Amino acid sequence: MTTGKGLPPIKCRTYINAPRIRVYEMLTTGDGWDKWFTQGTEVIPKPGGRIMFRWVNWAVDHYTCESGGPVLEAIPPSRFVFQWGSGDSTTTITFALETRGPGTVLNITESGYSASQRDLEAFSECSAGWGEAMTLLKVYLEHGVTYGLVPPTAASKTD
Repeated sequence: MTTGKGLPPIKCRTYINAPRIRVYEMLTTGDGWDKWFTQGTEVIPKPGGRIMFRWVNWAVDHYTCESGGPVLEAIPPSRFVFQWGSGDSTTTITFALETRGPGTVLNITESGYSASQRDLEAFSECSAGWGEAMTLLKVYLEHGVTYGLVPPTAASKTD
């Protein structure tokens, strides 16, 4: 049920000690995403293009899913905007990149959530998820470290 009032945008930002064009490439190519976060992502980085994220056996819960939508803006190396639907609403994700010394300030904004129960749940997951994604991107670009595979639970092991 919606109340007619939307949720505020999700906003995250961090400094990444890497050139802006390198950060931009990580966010606008399937190969870039796959190096640090996804498995099989496809991106056509131009207005009217598409982005399709794919995760296979990902993270602690070993989930497999895909989500994506249209690309609205792609302005190298400063801005990339796309939409997707993670709840009841289609939301808009904006990556804005600013040069700061030798590195980049990455700003992520996701907007367009309603106050429905599904959107509240998606808003909660994405609020934490974008922070995690920024951290994973930062650690990959600065140190070459990826999330890696998470071992199965003890109950699923065969000894």
